Amino acid sequence: MSRTRRTDEGHGRLGSVLSGVAVALGCVLFLGGFVWGAVLYQPYTVPTGSMTPTIGSGDRVLAQRVDGDDVRRGDVVVFKQSTWGDLPMVKRVVGVGGDKIACCEDGKLTVNGKEVAEPYLPDGQGASATGIPTTTVPKGRLFLLGDERSGSLDSSVHLGDGDHGSVPRDAVQARVDAVAWPMGKFGMLERPDGFADMPGGISEPGPLRMVLTAVVVGMVLVLGGAAYGPVAKRLGRRRETSRTRAVTGAG
Repeated sequence: MSRTRRTDEGHGRLGSVLSGVAVALGCVLFLGGFVWGAVLYQPYTVPTGSMTPTIGSGDRVLAQRVDGDDVRRGDVVVFKQSTWGDLPMVKRVVGVGGDKIACCEDGKLTVNGKEVAEPYLPDGQGASATGIPTTTVPKGRLFLLGDERSGSLDSSVHLGDGDHGSVPRDAVQARVDAVAWPMGKFGMLERPDGFADMPGGISEPGPLRMVLTAVVVGMVLVLGGAAYGPVAKRLGRRRETSRTRAVTGAG
C-alpha cells in the first residue's frame, strides 16, 4: 500500500511539473505568435470586387508589411496612390520597371512579349476588357491590374494619367498572404506560376503559416496542461476508491 501510494504521488508530482511546463510553453507560443503576427501583418478589408474571385468585396485579408523593393510580379499588394483615390487599394502586380505590357493577342496578357497564364481570372473572362496598348513600365514603378478586369479601376484605366498608369514601388504598404474572413474562404493566396520564369521570379510566401502554427500549438498546450490537474485528481480519486473497496472486500 505505502509503495503504491508513494509511486502514485511521484507520478502525480511529475505530471504536475510537466503540466506546468506545457502551460508555460503554450503561453510563450500563443502570445509570441500573436505578437509576431501583429508585428509582421496588417489586416485590411477589401472595399470592392475588383479582385474577384481571388478576393471578394468585404473580405478581410492579412497582408505582410513589406518594402516596395521586395514586390515581385504576381503579388497581390495593398497600396495607396493619391491620383487613384484616398483609400488603400488591393491589386495584382503584373509588371515591374522596364517591362513591356500589352493585351490582348489570343485573349492573353503579354509581358515582354511572353503570354502569361492567369488562372486567377474569373471563368470565361479575358485578360482585359478594353485592351492595353504596348506600354513600358517606368523604372522603380509597378503596373497593377485587378483580377476582375471588366470592373477594375487599375493601371489599364489610368494609362493617360502619366507614368503609363503605373504606381511607385514605395506606394506599396503590404503584400497579401491570405484571406482571413469569411471563414468559408480562409486560405493562403497562391503565387502564380505564370511569372516564375521571368527575371526576379516570384516572391516566397511570408511566415504566416508558422505564425498560425505557433498560435494553435500554444493554445493546445495551454488547454491540455490546464486540464491535467482536474483529470489527474478525478483519476486519483477513482483509484483510491477502487483500492479501498479491494481492501474492504479482502478483509
